[in-house]
Amino acid sequence: MQKLKNALANKPANELARAFSTIRGQTGRLVQPLSAEDCCVQSMPDASPAKWHLAHTTWFFETFILEQFETGFQPFHPAFRVLFNSYYEGVGEQHPRAQRGLMTRPSLAEVQAYRQNVDQRLLALLGQALAPDLRQQLTALVELGLQHEQQHQELMLTDIKHLLSMNPLQPPYLTSDAMAEAADNTAMATALQWQPFEAGIVEIGHAGKGFFFDNETPRHRQFVEPFSMASRLVSNGEYLAFVEAGGYQNPLLWLAAGWEWVQQQKLTRPLYWQAAYTQFDSSWREFTLHGLQPLALHEAVTHISFFEAEAYARWAGARLPTEAEWELAAAAQVADSAADYFGVAWQWTTSSYAPYPGYVALPGAVGEYNGKFMVNQYVLRGSSLATPDGHARLSYRNFFPATARWQFSGIRLARS
Repeated sequence: MQKLKNALANKPANELARAFSTIRGQTGRLVQPLSAEDCCVQSMPDASPAKWHLAHTTWFFETFILEQFETGFQPFHPAFRVLFNSYYEGVGEQHPRAQRGLMTRPSLAEVQAYRQNVDQRLLALLGQALAPDLRQQLTALVELGLQHEQQHQELMLTDIKHLLSMNPLQPPYLTSDAMAEAADNTAMATALQWQPFEAGIVEIGHAGKGFFFDNETPRHRQFVEPFSMASRLVSNGEYLAFVEAGGYQNPLLWLAAGWEWVQQQKLTRPLYWQAAYTQFDSSWREFTLHGLQPLALHEAVTHISFFEAEAYARWAGARLPTEAEWELAAAAQVADSAADYFGVAWQWTTSSYAPYPGYVALPGAVGEYNGKFMVNQYVLRGSSLATPDGHARLSYRNFFPATARWQFSGIRLARS
């Protein structure tokens, strides 16, 4: 448990309990705009029903904490150990991921009762007197569970958006005027600037205090050649120029695997874009969490796969950054209040998701959290508009396969 020591380790139990209640409550609020039917459906194998997210995050606390620390532990429902296990082979069997949307039972109401039951038991556990070493282990696991829950909060939003986009009614998820899309959809993004960085040895990875996942460590040195980084993310308007210039029809712009994927999927535009070519309307629209909206040309393009990002970069006479370049540039720009490194879109890098030199996974089943996925995926850096407050940090390593589009992923360009 050494690597799980974190910012909450030395804080009183009531402060940890407040953090637990706040984050768990936020997850519950995410499903309030949805119907029970919305919460049950799975729109594709990569996504999960909202009901499953609610149950799986609860399963994490029950399986990894209550089962270990609670006196006289009894599971809420024995079948849930298999139904809501995501990928932890060390825990046991899992229900097939692609069939999560077929589980009409347990009902949403029963899943909500499951959450309430585990929450009450976990809060009671936090209020008990424990030996210092057990308290430290408990605190570390609770914070890991809360960070895990925040990851699923973001996944819930991306999965909900994909689900609603498949509905012929194209219903909005959010309707609050305070969160409405920008009214000016014809404005263009500010001029892109290139920020130079000299060659040298840089340190990347987690350093200092605060929570971190094991894949962010150990902090280590890398050499970078001279490069320049774009001052902002690629905009919808800029990506639209790529689309209208025939970017999806030009094999010379694509990696071989990317071109094969584009051809097989018959792709001609980003995931949520729709062209309205009629006698009266030739505009582009985009499905958003607020429903179908005119394409906002000045906003950052999102829901772009690695293959699409890489092809656009080649077309634009640039490339994608490495994660060492990204972390160096982001560290410099965050100090200057450059906002869009965080909170807009995850940014693809050309770095394969692989272990840092000296990486050691956590022991036991929780060690399956990150290390087992270090193959056939690329690293994304930053955070997105769906990332919960306080969950992003400079060293955070997100990762997805090259074809993933349903996440809020965008493009930051680099040049050698």
